[in-house]
Amino acid sequence: MRKDKESKGNLELKEWVQSAVIAIVLAFIIKMFLFDFVMVQGSSMFPTLVEGDRLIVNKIGYTIGEPNYGDIVILSYSKSVEYVKRVIGKGGDTIEIKDMVVYRNGEPLTENYINTEPYEDFAQVTVPMGTYFVMGDNRANSSDSRYPSLGFVDKDAIDGKVIFRIWPLTEIGTV
Repeated sequence: MRKDKESKGNLELKEWVQSAVIAIVLAFIIKMFLFDFVMVQGSSMFPTLVEGDRLIVNKIGYTIGEPNYGDIVILSYSKSVEYVKRVIGKGGDTIEIKDMVVYRNGEPLTENYINTEPYEDFAQVTVPMGTYFVMGDNRANSSDSRYPSLGFVDKDAIDGKVIFRIWPLTEIGTV
């Protein structure tokens, strides 16, 4: 009878360990290939996103599809540097900024999400095929495709699309 209790205890322990290992493996697969969690650092996406916001990123969507105009994306340029930016232009588009209005292919964009602090004009450029032109919503304080330090963004540099804000709780929801 004592042996049966020990056997039952060992079986329960084995089941708990197996469950824990499966949960860890699934969490690893989800984080590596499907979704990620990021925290906003800096003010380049203000007022849409603020420092400390925590976001869920869909990592699988762009392996089967392309970024769309207006998507908020996560870009990685090294293990330690990630950018949060908005897709403004795609390969073949012309982008120009005059008097704080962004023009894509000669048409002004309606951007009611940007910070209204003044920012500089930008001479017309054509976005190379296979790349994207990205900008922060805080145009006066954003390192983005207007500057050589970031420039045009290859699709491979885009980790995923921001799909949901999980923190702060008062702002929870889609972005």
